[in-house]
Amino acid sequence: MADQNIMDVSTPFPLLYGTTPPRADAPADRVLGAAARLAQRVAALPLDGLVVYDVQDETPRTAEPRPFPFLPTLEAPNYGKLLHQLTGKPIITYKCVAAETEATWPLWLDQASQQHGVRYLSLVGLASSRDTRSAIALSRASTLAANHPANFVLGGVAIAERHSPTRSESQRLLVKMSHGCRYFISQAVYDANPTIQLLSDYAHDCAAQGLTPRRIILDFVPVGRPQTLRFMRWLGIAIPDATASTILDDPAPLTRSIAVCRELLQRILDQPYADQLPLGVAVESVSINREEIGATVELVHTLREVAQQRGLV
Repeated sequence: MADQNIMDVSTPFPLLYGTTPPRADAPADRVLGAAARLAQRVAALPLDGLVVYDVQDETPRTAEPRPFPFLPTLEAPNYGKLLHQLTGKPIITYKCVAAETEATWPLWLDQASQQHGVRYLSLVGLASSRDTRSAIALSRASTLAANHPANFVLGGVAIAERHSPTRSESQRLLVKMSHGCRYFISQAVYDANPTIQLLSDYAHDCAAQGLTPRRIILDFVPVGRPQTLRFMRWLGIAIPDATASTILDDPAPLTRSIAVCRELLQRILDQPYADQLPLGVAVESVSINREEIGATVELVHTLREVAQQRGLV
């Protein structure tokens, strides 16, 4: 199992669980406690791997005030290594390259591989990184990572909200593939239409160019509070007003959000490309609210049930 590539297009529909590391200033016992609680939470879930995000201060991305204060977190490779030790699951490690340079990036890759055992590496950039002239470009960072002796399984992000006739996210995925990306993880889905359009165009573009489509993981998040929903929108997640009202006006908003996620995945999978693209799902919580974190467990089971109904798992 350790040698199996869970992102390979020949493998079944992967089911992943996402988390963010504890605060960077957390003492070792608190870090271990957080990891142990997460390991206990997911122990009975039929997961293929865990996703550890690299949390960044995205304030320069938008003029809107950040709903929650930014708190630096532990380095993702460090926390991922601990989670792997506690769960035995493959770890998909996110890394924002905005602070890296041509000189520091190879050293980071060496350390991630040799000291932390990183195998699955998802690279992201930030719009604000353009202002840092010495920062390495995401394309260059991807190429160096793809060619590194560690043989990382390299991934990137897919953001359906920015897919348009004038700025094709599908074409951006093809470019990332040329730089070594072997899978993509989406931004959280709360509007099926942009995702359906992106996946349709991606399947078409791959076929037109004779390319084998790479794995695309669709991310889902339970939400039960107005402040969490505001934060998700601040992050750039498209949530239609009608959907937001449906969830927040319900007496049991978390339960309603899980039902909404079920319907979204059903719609996304009820498309012609479902037989052409290797897909999967990830579940995460974007807040530290205990109830919203707890709802991720039910959401995992709910989305897996949808995939089972379609014979994907």
